Amino acid sequence: MDLDALTAAHREEWARLDELSRTRRLDGESVDELVTRYRAASADLADIKTSAGRSPQADHLSLVLARARLRLTGASENVLRRIPRFFALQLPAALYGARWATLAVAVGFALAATLVGAWIGGDPALVATLGTEAQLSSYAQDEFTAYYSENPAAVFAGTVWTNNAWIAAQCVLFGVSGIWPVYVIMQNAVGIGTSAAVMAAFDRLDVFFAFILPHGLLELTCIFVAAAAGLQIFWAWVAPGRRSRSAALAAAGRSLVTVAIGLVFALALSGVVEGYVTPQPWPWPVKLALGALALAVFLVYMLVIGRRAHRRGETGDLTEYETGAPELVSG
Repeated sequence: MDLDALTAAHREEWARLDELSRTRRLDGESVDELVTRYRAASADLADIKTSAGRSPQADHLSLVLARARLRLTGASENVLRRIPRFFALQLPAALYGARWATLAVAVGFALAATLVGAWIGGDPALVATLGTEAQLSSYAQDEFTAYYSENPAAVFAGTVWTNNAWIAAQCVLFGVSGIWPVYVIMQNAVGIGTSAAVMAAFDRLDVFFAFILPHGLLELTCIFVAAAAGLQIFWAWVAPGRRSRSAALAAAGRSLVTVAIGLVFALALSGVVEGYVTPQPWPWPVKLALGALALAVFLVYMLVIGRRAHRRGETGDLTEYETGAPELVSG
């Protein structure tokens, strides 16, 4: 096929199709013409892709057809109808796709926090560099537990929710740098390890875990998921595979930014646990069981419902109709 000859022969027809698709008001005759020219241009695009594959002419005609299709079928859709699909398919599929990266981040966090805690806790001189004896004693005996009850439960829950949701969103949105998620994880690991070392120095390690674990199980898991999603976006940019870097980055971004939205709800549940369960004078097994239950709900949603959505072909990305024609690749 002579691509230039085909383009020259049909250029005016494609221009007329583009003109019709841009016209705000169409009468019955114009609509019929739009449909006819849309079908003809679709056949032309099929011929071009079959014979020449990816080409500037094919890209231009794809754009014209996309605009015409939107003109024909672009009636506004009720946003509320998208909500069930988002929570039943897109979000769990995106979470499921980040499962192994989440596990790797969690293992790295646990190792870093353990090493920091063991390193500082194993050397009294290092503990002493963190503050005076009186300051460290006050922290271990009073300040650590008072933090969870010094404000009303609703205010405290809302504060930690918004703070953690913002951190999770940053991990995903700035994940393309490859640096920010690692920084957030290491910063939290060092903080947890240091606090554990101070509490252990005053024989309060049991209190540390009793107050950290109920809300921390879900809260830290959410941060791990956010960091994993951000690093996956970074990896799509570094190793795009057979796609172009821009296409791989766009697909990963569309899929995994979904995670940031979903984690807002998971972190809200974590905030409720931290505000209403952690500071309560209940037996620690009861508080731990409630925290584990919150984590179990999230993991079932992520792994069980997410697996079902994944088997249905969902990735968390938009549908092909929403994103436009896919880019052709060789091989």
